[in-house]
This record gives sequence, C-alpha cells and structure tokens, in this order.
Amino acid sequence: MKIALLSSSVPTINGGYRFIVDWLAEVLRGEGHEVEAIYIPFEDAPESILDQMLCFRLMDLTASADRLITFRPPAHVVPHPRKVIWFIHHIRAFYDQWNTSYCPVPDTLPWRGVRAQLMHADEVGLREARAVFANSRTVQTRLRDFNAVESEVLYPPVLHPERFHNAGYGDEIVAVCRFAHHKRQHLMVEAMRHVRTPVRLRLCGARTEYSDEIAASAARLGRGNVSLELDWISEEAKAQRLARALAVAYLPLDEDSYGYPVLEGAHASKASIVPADGGGTLEFVRDGEDGLVVEPNPQAIAQAFDTLWNDRALARRLGESARARIDTLGISWDVVVRRLLA
Repeated sequence: MKIALLSSSVPTINGGYRFIVDWLAEVLRGEGHEVEAIYIPFEDAPESILDQMLCFRLMDLTASADRLITFRPPAHVVPHPRKVIWFIHHIRAFYDQWNTSYCPVPDTLPWRGVRAQLMHADEVGLREARAVFANSRTVQTRLRDFNAVESEVLYPPVLHPERFHNAGYGDEIVAVCRFAHHKRQHLMVEAMRHVRTPVRLRLCGARTEYSDEIAASAARLGRGNVSLELDWISEEAKAQRLARALAVAYLPLDEDSYGYPVLEGAHASKASIVPADGGGTLEFVRDGEDGLVVEPNPQAIAQAFDTLWNDRALARRLGESARARIDTLGISWDVVVRRLLA
C-alpha cells in the first residue's frame, strides 16, 4: 500500500511530534508498505494561522497515496478520500489554553472570530476522516468537548523499546525532554533546594533560552547535585542514562499524552514522578502504583525525590509495575498498525 504520513512541523524544533511520524514510517516500511513522510512547515503565528491552514487545504495527495495518515495540526484539513487522523493535539492557544497566560492573543471580538473560524475548519477536516484516533484520553476528551468529534484512543509506542534496560537504581532522578517553560524543569531544580538526601538530578535536552535560565538557577543553588546536558541526546545515550537512574521526573502542565519520557522510563522499569495537573501523564502513572503523583511545587517534588532515594525497594516495585503497565494499556506497534490500516 502507498501511504502518506503528513504532519506540520516547526523548523529547527525537534521532539515527540516528529518521533511519532518517523517511527511509524519505519514500522510500516518494515511491513512492506511504500511510505512517504511529509513535513509541512507551520508557524503558530496567530495572525497567519488561517492563511496557513488554507495552504494545507489546497493540497491534493489523492493520486499519490492509497491512504493519508495525518498527525500534528493543521495536517488534518488536507482532503483525501481515505484519510485517517492520529490527532496529537489542537492548536492549543485557541482551545484549552484560550484566555490563559499561554495564549498570545487577547480575548477580543476579532480574535474570537479567528478562533471560531479555526474551530470550524478543524471540524470540517476531522469529520472528513474515515477514522479519528487520539493519542490519549485527554486529547479524546478535548476533541469531544470542543469539536463534538468522537475518536478512539491509540497510544503511541517508542521505536526499538528493547534498547531500554534496567541496570539498577542509582542516585539520579533523570529528566530527558525538550527544555520549555510548560515542561517545568525549573520546578525540579527548585526542588533540589529542599531535598534532605544525597539524591541527584540530571536534566538532558537541547539548549534553549529557557535552559540557560535553568543552568543559572542550578549554579545559584551551588550544591553540585544538579547536572545538565544541554545537547540533543541520542536514543542510545538516553537508554544509558535511564538504565542506572533511580527514577524519571516529568512535570509538564496538562500534557497531551503520557509523554515519551514516562514511557521510556517504564521500558527501563523506572517509576515516573509526574504532577497532579499533568494531563495525559496521569493516564499512565497511578500514584503509589507505577510512580508518584505530586503537587507541582518544589517541596512536594523534593519529598518524592527523597522518598525514592530512601526506599529503593519502593523504587523497584513502582518501576516494575510501570513496565507491566505498558502491556496492560496495549501500547504496541502491532496494535497501532492494525488500527490505522483497518
């Protein structure tokens, strides 16, 4: 089958939204399909969003592919008679982040008009699909509440999970993810001011303006218990960091899905520390069962760090449960391919 995988992308910004496309492409090619992964540049500039969506709408891939699978918005507005949507998030500033500090435009009549047109375009594109999948129950709920569109949850796996392994439970809480304010690495560093054990924190991710702020904060801490790797980390290096980690920390605000850091940690039999307002992360991590759910403040995070440092048996039990949860939730490429190609 000729399959086109289509997603928007932000130039120079890498991350999970690319992994889901690239990894699916590799899996589908391995099963004998002819696959083209297509990335269309898209900037979340509010004043040009509708114009950019029109460009997507004018694409015609009908003669090029037997099936079109779309991911990051507004790819889903591209028409195709056999379109399947694996929806990973909305343009959130106009949806769940509307009229919040994360929305770059004011709640005024003109911008409400833009928001209404955006939602209408989304609904047209979504309802054209022969199937709509959401990458989490959180996104499934947003689709239902905002767009009155039903979807099936299809959790994204990681590629080659066998590379992740457990080499014991060391002294480090490891956080591997993009440095961004809504990922809240600053809360982890601030938590290290309050720990009472020799627990260490390792933050890994490509350098950004926010990471420079984090580095300055860690330097002011002056205790030497925070390590930063400000570079893009390979999957192999990531697996090595996780192998000897005590646990994983991932503290996003209202995340769309469980987040690859949580899943990668689980493949290494490591528990994750996630926030009570972490959105999709709470679909995977159950407090006291597969990890620890904490209030998003430095004191609570520090207590979780200390708890796992003081109780390695607990860290092991939670980590082993996290590994089993992958199978319980049916997170596998076999499931993904079967549903997307049904």
